[in-house]
Amino acid sequence: MLLVIDVGNTNIVAGVYDKKKIKKQWRFSTDRSKTADEFGIVLSSMFEYSKVPMDTITDIIISSVVPPVLVPLCHMCERYFEIKPMVVEPGIKTDITLRYENPKEIGADRIVNAVAAYEKYASKKKPMIIVDFGTATTFCALMPEGIYLGGAIAPGIGISTEALFQRTAKLPRIELLKPKKVISTNTVTAMQAGAMYGFIGQMEGIIKHMRKELGGDVLVIATGGFANTMAAGSKSIDIVEPYLTLEGLRILHEKNKK
Repeated sequence: MLLVIDVGNTNIVAGVYDKKKIKKQWRFSTDRSKTADEFGIVLSSMFEYSKVPMDTITDIIISSVVPPVLVPLCHMCERYFEIKPMVVEPGIKTDITLRYENPKEIGADRIVNAVAAYEKYASKKKPMIIVDFGTATTFCALMPEGIYLGGAIAPGIGISTEALFQRTAKLPRIELLKPKKVISTNTVTAMQAGAMYGFIGQMEGIIKHMRKELGGDVLVIATGGFANTMAAGSKSIDIVEPYLTLEGLRILHEKNKK
């Protein structure tokens, strides 16, 4: 079986694939200070809790946007799984053409998402907009021929609301839920309305502009932690793919394993 690991700025998402089927997936916080052994203990406990034997893992692939975490993770793979992991880095075969001024600046997660979207939806013959709701919200434009055009990067929902809590004296930390009305009668729902309706408006505005630049008829794919929440409040999203990044890692491993 294949272990896929996606390292984001806030969370690490790991999944186990049996051929093309995902069997288990876990999410835990990204800690830049963790050692290889600490990562090994976390993953070992997750495997044990999920009743997946660690010795069934034959291959590992990692993508990371946090360089300090990559080295201990690779050491963990060699120590706890006795496997040298494949790493998503410049030079890996993607079958995607990157039309970017400096392709090395593109986050590994954006490339992995594009690989998965191209593999799954290129047959629809439409340009694609991939929206990933992570620490940052990224908007990526992909042509059905596999040409990555670039996109936009905005502050994520989580860090924006956290900044509001930290930088104001009387505003509380809130749960991100969409209230029924924008005009709210208490502080918590007023903050929720500002966050959710504000970010939905931002998302729809960026998609609108990208749709126009791409010729009008596009397929919008959402992934990331807030994808379902945002899709429920907007008609701009066509497909929600919660495991798009993990699926992209599986596909990349398949393309490069030889």
